[in-house]
Amino acid sequence: MPQLSSTVRGIALLAAIALVLPAAAQSTKTPKYSNEFLNLGVGARALGMGKVQVSLASNATAGYWNPAGLANQTQKYDGVLMHSELFSGVVKNDYAAFSMPLDAQSAIGVSVLRLGVDNIADTRNLINEYGYVDYSKIEYFSVADYALLVSYARKLGNVEGLSVGVNGKIIYRNIGKFATGYGFGVDAGVQYNRSGWNMGLMVRDITTTFTQWSINADEYQKGINSTIANGDDPIPTNSAEITLPRFVLGVGRRVALPKEFSALVAVDLEATTDGERNTPISTKAGSIDPRVGIELGYKDLVFLRGGAGNYQKIQDFAASPGSTPGSSWKGQYSVGAGVAISGLRVDLALSRLAVEKLGSTSQTNSLIVSLGYGFK
Repeated sequence: MPQLSSTVRGIALLAAIALVLPAAAQSTKTPKYSNEFLNLGVGARALGMGKVQVSLASNATAGYWNPAGLANQTQKYDGVLMHSELFSGVVKNDYAAFSMPLDAQSAIGVSVLRLGVDNIADTRNLINEYGYVDYSKIEYFSVADYALLVSYARKLGNVEGLSVGVNGKIIYRNIGKFATGYGFGVDAGVQYNRSGWNMGLMVRDITTTFTQWSINADEYQKGINSTIANGDDPIPTNSAEITLPRFVLGVGRRVALPKEFSALVAVDLEATTDGERNTPISTKAGSIDPRVGIELGYKDLVFLRGGAGNYQKIQDFAASPGSTPGSSWKGQYSVGAGVAISGLRVDLALSRLAVEKLGSTSQTNSLIVSLGYGFK
């Protein structure tokens, strides 16, 4: 029954909220993966190249990847729209950006991001006072994260090819009627372009990003004796969350090939400072995740792209009885294509995630579509 299936999913999602909110309601803390929705990436060109972009971005997407790149924008105005869906369309990821030069040395940009799950069923009142199922009592809510980035970039006239940039960002996070979070932070970046070489450094949350959570305890308590919780569960309280800095160092090289072909190869090293993660280089102080991307172009009109990164060690739970479970490194791979004609850019990317379920490997794909337009 479709309605019953929806109800079960709703109960499962509310159960997850019941587990997450108490954990999120402790005193100020610096958890791993705080505000992680800001690290998913934007723009089909970048995502098709495995999120390798910190040294390359030079249009409106630079407001996200590295604000210093806005100073290298060649068009008077530039705008980008992106939409992608994750996990069979359950999660929607949307992005819009606009940028423009102020003068020959400086530029500004604005970016808006949203990641959300909509139409989640609240089934706490599904059973009426007579013990019968009443589908009219089901309410729906959304869980969504929003971010607004305002960017400024400037070329440093005393060093040719060098530019710097900064983002001021405001974050709003919403868990239906249960909780809301407001945050603010600052990013900073630098780019250097010379003789076909591109180099960049981006520091996200350079001042740390502070997010204050406000819990609607009354709304949460309505379900305290329902199927998702029991009377012994604590009521969450307001809390604060700190996001620690993240460093991304990138280098790229563009070379001309015969018959008007070109090749662009780039590498990024992303270093987190929130402790040990499941990455190829990992210590108690921090972790480093390497990524690589390539773009082949023809006459700067048609492009093919590929990328790899997000390598993690996955435990093999399907080992035969009596044997020791092994492990292997698995990564996230992506491919993409793009067309650029008269200022209009149409880009597509297909990103593949390796998902392990009880030792058997399954694959889930994410299709990303973005449109960009730059005009004089």
